[in-house]
Amino acid sequence: MTLNVKQLNRLALLTLAPFLGLVIWLAAANVSLSLPEEAFPKQTTEITAIPAQTSVLLKQLDQAKQSALHTASAIKKTVSLYHATNQSMSVLVKTASMQADRPGAIYDRRITRAIGSPARSVQSDKITAQLFNIHAQNFNGYALKVKLKSDSGMKMVLGKDKLGGAETTLAAAKRYQAIAGINAGGFADQDGKRYPLSTTVMEGQYLSGFEPTYKDLFFVGLNKDRKLIGGKFNDKSQLDKQSPKFGASFVPVLMKNGVPQTIPTKWQSSPTRAPRTVVANYKDNQLLFLVIDGHNESGSSGATLKEMQILLSRFGAIDGYNLDGGGSSSLVFNGQVVNHPSDGALRPVPTNFLFFE
Repeated sequence: MTLNVKQLNRLALLTLAPFLGLVIWLAAANVSLSLPEEAFPKQTTEITAIPAQTSVLLKQLDQAKQSALHTASAIKKTVSLYHATNQSMSVLVKTASMQADRPGAIYDRRITRAIGSPARSVQSDKITAQLFNIHAQNFNGYALKVKLKSDSGMKMVLGKDKLGGAETTLAAAKRYQAIAGINAGGFADQDGKRYPLSTTVMEGQYLSGFEPTYKDLFFVGLNKDRKLIGGKFNDKSQLDKQSPKFGASFVPVLMKNGVPQTIPTKWQSSPTRAPRTVVANYKDNQLLFLVIDGHNESGSSGATLKEMQILLSRFGAIDGYNLDGGGSSSLVFNGQVVNHPSDGALRPVPTNFLFFE
């Protein structure tokens, strides 16, 4: 069925008629609509109550404060305990160190007592040097006991710092401002110059190359660990293994591992007695130097090599080596010549051991 325009208008009018009538009635009746007060939120600028969340937060903050105070107290106690423990550990370390050094101190007192009472001494971070007087039946002399604490506490120098040069121990000590000095190895004169005998090492270098041991010669010196090394070396590699820092040569070896060595026949009577210079060591690596006075080199005064061995044994030395003696024997301490040179004055020599404060 087909509807025309008029029919559609009638249908719309019939549909909307009730709604239009209601609107007309409301307008005519002057009816007003209003919502209840509860439908609108109240506005206020005052806080009438603390929310429950704020109360919980304040409680948590108070708990945090108490926890922080407790933690601070615990930290303070821990710090105090740390300091107390650290102090106790320091005491324990010091005590342990003293106990560890005790055997060394006992040993040092024993070997010192065997020599006597020091007449003079020098002590520093580099060295402890003690000078003793020796009075024997047939001679007088001096002992210098040295404990090296630093690589710079001792060195060997050439006369006037050149190969072929020579100077007295006193001159070398003054030039280097050393506290003590002792003559070192033997020498040979050639063309007006004085050269060290056989193998000689300076600053770890061989001055004139290595010379294998012949006859009764030996090499003696200090290695890089400040230990006395010495003996007869037939091959350079043998000596290289000892890591020599400096050293010189002479004759003969007097003692090895506490055992006196056989003195070659030639050196028993050539000369019989003489001024002597000897270097030795102890088991704790301290060094011992002996310088014996004599009136001349004729064999009538001074000490025999056998007597030097007796002294070394009496003083508790381990290894001992005879250095150049006679008029070469020299001992300087604190800028003064201690011994009495047989020449009447110190002899210029090509090598000297010097000690530094």
